[in-house]
Amino acid sequence: MWYNLFGTINTLFIFVSLYGVFLQLNKIWARKKDGEPSATNVLSQNQFTMSFLAYFSFFIYGYSIEPLNHYIVWPRLIASILVTLILFEMWLDRKSKTSYFCILFIGCSFIFGITGFIFKDNFSGQSENLSTILILVITFLLAQGYIHQIKLIMNTGNTGAIDIRMSQFILMMDVSTIAFAISMGISQGWPLIVLALVSGITKIIIMYLFRWVRISPLAEFRRAYNKSL
Repeated sequence: MWYNLFGTINTLFIFVSLYGVFLQLNKIWARKKDGEPSATNVLSQNQFTMSFLAYFSFFIYGYSIEPLNHYIVWPRLIASILVTLILFEMWLDRKSKTSYFCILFIGCSFIFGITGFIFKDNFSGQSENLSTILILVITFLLAQGYIHQIKLIMNTGNTGAIDIRMSQFILMMDVSTIAFAISMGISQGWPLIVLALVSGITKIIIMYLFRWVRISPLAEFRRAYNKSL
């Protein structure tokens, strides 16, 4: 009963978080339409790449466990696609080698991930262990990705193209993910708890920085300094 209840709640919050990711994408499109010099200003390529990997690792984990966890698999696949669109906009905006290789890497990830889903029965004895290791590695990478985003905000004194609603909605999803993972049983759900905790803590920091940017003299000084360069 608790599994289905928290699974349903988590799915609802995942779709709320998807709306948050869409709002971020829509903000980029709006900045492009308004002729902003950089539609993706202050957005961290590192952070969004790690966000893609976090969503996609959940997708892989969800189809690796038995039985296949529909609450995890399909919403995370949609989220992965939305984040890919944001990264594609970064590539269009920046045309850098980093953004190009990022898109190439994501394309390869989709190929291998979808192939694994199609042939998952052939690797049923190993896929869950591999996906657990993958989530732990992604958790570490996600943490450093968000740290990079936090440093960008602090160094520029500006939130640029970042949409706070995305962080708010994803934080709600992280809290519900922890509750859902506990209902799965700690022995099976602990990798999801670890990743959601890391994601949630970094979202709280980013939301605080939106306030810091408005009230901090240091943030004001850094904005003025960056404009003068």
